[in-house]
Amino acid sequence: MHIPIKRSANNRLIAGVVGGICEKFGWSPALGRIVYLVLGSMSFFAGIPIYLVLWLLMEKPDY
Repeated sequence: MHIPIKRSANNRLIAGVVGGICEKFGWSPALGRIVYLVLGSMSFFAGIPIYLVLWLLMEKPDY
């Protein structure tokens, strides 16, 4: 099962998950990372498992 958003090949720090979401919706990657960090830190380390699940579900980037 994959979601129809590709990971970013250009805007990536670890796997390109947040960069891919930002490219899909036309957001700034820096702003997307800040929002992800804020939302992920609100609950007890929920950001890490969510990132890993998205990494597995998102399509590979086109190089």
